[in-house]
Amino acid sequence: MLMVHISKNNKEYPKEFNGLPQPPKELFIEGNLSPLLDKPKVAIVGSRRASAYGRAVTEQFAKRLAARGIVIVSGLALGVDSIAHQAALDAGGLTIAILPSGLDNIYPSSHFGLAKKIIKQNGALVSEYPPKTIAFKANFIARNRLIAGLSSVVLITEAAASSGSLHTANFAIEQGTEVMVVPGPITSPTSAGCNNLIKSGATPATSADDILNYLKIDSLPSNEHEIYASNPSEHAILKLLKSGQQEGSYLLSQSGLTAEDFNQTMSMLEITGRIKAAGGDNWTLQ
Repeated sequence: MLMVHISKNNKEYPKEFNGLPQPPKELFIEGNLSPLLDKPKVAIVGSRRASAYGRAVTEQFAKRLAARGIVIVSGLALGVDSIAHQAALDAGGLTIAILPSGLDNIYPSSHFGLAKKIIKQNGALVSEYPPKTIAFKANFIARNRLIAGLSSVVLITEAAASSGSLHTANFAIEQGTEVMVVPGPITSPTSAGCNNLIKSGATPATSADDILNYLKIDSLPSNEHEIYASNPSEHAILKLLKSGQQEGSYLLSQSGLTAEDFNQTMSMLEITGRIKAAGGDNWTLQ
């Protein structure tokens, strides 16, 4: 698909950018941006070095939101950004990537294939930089204001105390956009930024339903939840729980997992909010 160049006066220019202190004077677009602008949009950003926890919660939120027709907005960066884009695509959903470089110079270059998948699945690539522009350091922060500006909610799934995604949160706060944060283990440095934001007043989000409720979009009944597993062990347990509440001993025997793998998997599923204890060693989907 050919790249489109539009100015600030073009009717297809996103109205969300008009309220920015420094709206881009021009945009370069590849894909189908216009149809996406009328849909609810949630930005998902976070650490470039996502942990297993960060990957799991990012996939969970992005897939569930995308399955409800929400467009996932992010920056195509390593870690949480690319995980969110890919999860949205895996759910059959739509996603927008805002780049810190020219559209002919995908950054990072390792995500060239992901960028093409976004276009192929009716998403869009957006940049305020003309072709041949490389990703200068200042461009990353400037790009984050567009991610925040285009979205109704900014969700941070995992971020260290000095994470660049905190710039996106600050831009959102300045613009009056809701900031939601996934709390993380207090022992994890990669969640320190998230936990600090919550202490500063950001809204904690422990499931995609928190965002759906804020946007006034109906969530799926629990018995219609899709199985979004990060690995075969999680899939085995979630599949067993899809039929309803089960005892831990039954899950262990039917999953075919070793006791060690089972316990680790159950812990991760509980931490990431996909299952919950129902008492007496009984478990159910969250």
